[in-house]
Amino acid sequence: MTLQDKTYDVLIIGQGASSYAAALYAARFQIRSVIFGAIFGGETATGGLIENYPGVPQVDGYELMMNFRAQTDAYDVPVVDENIVSLREMDGHFEATTEGGDGYIGSSVILAVGRERRKLNLPNEDEWTGRGVSFCSTCDAPLHRGNTVAVVGGGDAAVKGSVLLSKYAKQVYVIYRQESFTRPEAANLRQMEAQANIVPLYSTNVIELLGEDGLTGVVLDSEYQGSKELVLDGLFIEIGADPRVDLPNQLGLKLNEANEVMVDKFGRTNVDGVFAAGDLTDGAGDLKQTITAAALGAMAAT
Repeated sequence: MTLQDKTYDVLIIGQGASSYAAALYAARFQIRSVIFGAIFGGETATGGLIENYPGVPQVDGYELMMNFRAQTDAYDVPVVDENIVSLREMDGHFEATTEGGDGYIGSSVILAVGRERRKLNLPNEDEWTGRGVSFCSTCDAPLHRGNTVAVVGGGDAAVKGSVLLSKYAKQVYVIYRQESFTRPEAANLRQMEAQANIVPLYSTNVIELLGEDGLTGVVLDSEYQGSKELVLDGLFIEIGADPRVDLPNQLGLKLNEANEVMVDKFGRTNVDGVFAAGDLTDGAGDLKQTITAAALGAMAAT
């Protein structure tokens, strides 16, 4: 492959919903693009069943992302299944290098590398994502109507997630390692405390996930009602997520206090020619969803 073959109008970095939406819209505007990323589909692909994507009442996240890809494949958008490890601006264009050492040139860049969910780092946590383990209460709460679930975390995401879950589940435990909630907004905390089916478990940690082909419960490091085992239909891990800022830092992009890339309504950053989209950015506020990621990707491409 010659250098000319590796030169594009835009380098789209990431393989999630934002990236494929950006590639689709770029192609329809006859903008030549290429997608990079070692892991296909982003958080959508691993999130299990999705019921809140308009026009598709129920769809598996991986299947939805395969549909995204099929649309870009129809426009012959190339996909390089490697991460970009180096990105720099040089002489009015951008040079990107993959993990394998291949170089690519773009007139512009769309960064859509998302966020890294913080995990409990327990055995089966990754394998059971979508099979009882979830990292998104907003996405999966309606799947647990009448179930018993638990939320791990003590911040706003955990508190708001527990309130949402309480509208569907019969019982919601909130498992927090400290003696009391200190970080959530007071209004959110009052709303949680008003729900009769939410039970906080303070000074408690999850130390083991139970089940065979999916989650059936957890083991705690302290007893609740005489037992350290808690039978569950679902476990929501809401301990935060960190934007992947290595490449943004290489380009000197401005970040907000949450380490999100700051963008305007068109996805533009403070560096000319560099756009960002999806969960990496502050573009959709706290609503980190497939639909907002796709919308931000489309805006960044056009």
